[in-house]
Amino acid sequence: MKDKIRAALGSRQKVSLPSRDGYAHAGVLLLHYQKAGADHILFTKRTSRVEHHKGEISFPGGARDPEDDSILATALRETAEELGVRTPDVEVLGELDDISTLSSRFITAPFVGTISHSYSFQPSAIEIAEVLEVPEVPVAILRDPANVRVDLPARAGSYATPSYLYGGNVIWGATARIPKQFLDLVYG
Repeated sequence: MKDKIRAALGSRQKVSLPSRDGYAHAGVLLLHYQKAGADHILFTKRTSRVEHHKGEISFPGGARDPEDDSILATALRETAEELGVRTPDVEVLGELDDISTLSSRFITAPFVGTISHSYSFQPSAIEIAEVLEVPEVPVAILRDPANVRVDLPARAGSYATPSYLYGGNVIWGATARIPKQFLDLVYG
């Protein structure tokens, strides 16, 4: 599966968004792995103590720090801080298109990586309320039309986006746009 993902992401030109006044840059990591013969994507649920996206479903990642060598370094650093996933344990498979958020004013670079399915996560009590890993979010759940809805624009400048329902959680906004592009590219 890693080769399929690498090929799908590598066969296209990533869309990078230019810097914008008032927007910070962020990097996130979509972690994909196989377990019990099924493809899975890891999500986290943020605590109410974080600065942005309190209580929301998200990918590990965050704002770029001045000392980060690259936006990929940001995504890997944040993944280590939030989940205890060591950078050498992540195999980066490619990048998805940059996305921007209106409410929190981020330009986010999503990366796709893989880890061993038996990884022992050590979530940060300050940042992560829950790791949606047991049970994991199987790709089949996200691809099932019964679990997908389209949210209509709530304000000017926004647009219709998918959201996913899983285990009593709603995966929406930028966090839903990232796996949507991944699923379209890799699974068709």
